[in-house]
Parts: sequence; C-alpha cells; structure tokens
Amino acid sequence: MGYFEGKTVIITGGGRAVLSDGSCGSIGYGIATAYAKEGANIVITGRNLKKLEDAKEELERLYGVKVLAVQADIAAGQDNAAIAKMVAEKAVEAFGGIQVLINCAQASASGVPIAEHTTEQFDLAVYSGLYATFYYMQACYPYLAESKGSVVNFASGAGLFGNYGQCSYAAAKEGIRGLTRVAATEWGKDGINVNVVCPLAWTAQLENFQKAYPEAFEANVKMPPMGHYGNVETEIGRVCVQLGHPDFKFMTGETLTLEGGLGLRP
Repeated sequence: MGYFEGKTVIITGGGRAVLSDGSCGSIGYGIATAYAKEGANIVITGRNLKKLEDAKEELERLYGVKVLAVQADIAAGQDNAAIAKMVAEKAVEAFGGIQVLINCAQASASGVPIAEHTTEQFDLAVYSGLYATFYYMQACYPYLAESKGSVVNFASGAGLFGNYGQCSYAAAKEGIRGLTRVAATEWGKDGINVNVVCPLAWTAQLENFQKAYPEAFEANVKMPPMGHYGNVETEIGRVCVQLGHPDFKFMTGETLTLEGGLGLRP
C-alpha cells in the first residue's frame, strides 16, 4: 500500500508530453506518475485534452489508480475563479476530498526580450501561471483545511536569476513565490503545508526552447554540477510526494531549488 492510498491530488498541467527520444517530457505528468505509484487518486488538468487522455490511460493501465482528467485553461477574458472551482468540485465529487494541490501549469513566450514583449504574451504567462495558482489555491482551500493538506507550487530560476528573454515567465514565477510565502503565513494555523519548488528538469518545453531560441537557451540554461538535469518523475515527482506527505516537517513557505535532481537547498 502506498503513502497516498485513498488520498486525492490535483495536478495542474498534468498532461503527457513526450521528448524527442520518446520518454516523458512533462513535469506535471512526472509528478502524476510518482503519486500514482503511491496509490493516489489523481486529478489532472490542462488545455490539451489529448495529452490529458493519454496521461489518464497510461496511469490507470500501469498503476491501477483512478484518474480524473479535466480540460481547464486559466486565461485572460474568462471567469477563471469559476473554472478552478469547477475542478475542485469535480475532484471532491469523484473522490470525496482533496489532500494535495500541485500548481504546475505554465505557458510563456520565452526568448522574447522585454522591448519586444507584447501584452498578450505577458498575459499568457501571468494568467497560466500566477493567476492559475491563485485561483486553484482559493478553490481548494476549504478542502485542504479540512484534510490538513498540502500545496506545492512551482517557481523557477528564471525569476531568481533574471534570465534573458523570460520577463513574463520570470514575473509570473516570482509572483508565485510571493503568493506561496503569504499562504504559508496565513494557512499555517489551518494545518496546511505550503511550499514552492524551483526545478531544473529536461522537459519537452525546454527541448523546444533550445530549438527555437538557441542563444537564449545557451545564456540561461546551465548544466548542474552533477552533470544531468532533473528527472521529471524520480526526482521532481518524488520531491513533490515528500512535500505532500502529512508527516513532512519542512518549514512551509521556503523555496526548494532542485539542483539537477540531486539536492535540495532552502
């Protein structure tokens, strides 16, 4: 029996993406796989229904867990609070509660300098990342307070180090770090554990960034000292399993920087 048998985790951006070599290339799906191996009920959201359905089919077939795939997109010009509330309600209806919320979804126009960035590109990053994290945290709060649950949000070294061509992405991710710290302060009395992770993993998104903007990639993405990027399941995913466990005692609100998947640095 896994640690999360009978527990429910919501993972935004949980669709299955594939690297050019055919291996898993999505942090969200890597996290879902790690939780599936612990027996969790899994709710995955995303914009691409095909990627969600692929993830659902594979997780259920390989690990015998129950997966609810919900197409949902936090974007400008719509009732985003209602969308997040719908996802939370569907999770509770299907599985009876929510123990873990993982805000992993993020889109951006990386590689575009500030002077050339459009409002639409800035909105894409802020809505898909920062606003999505905010709305899902609000929607899931009552259920997390009831279960004494956990929140794991995702930020990035782009904001920590000021990466070239990533102004909207960095702004969204730094907003998420600030939001996480405030939630840790406000929700500690409710028994909710809140943390933020800044990973460096080799993903399909990073692979595409390398191909589309090789100069920006060269300037921003440095190989970790251990000589490999983090694995989306066995390293980033397992960190999220640990952070989601009710017995985990790390001080909430801190930033965890994943150095090639081989070390955590508060």
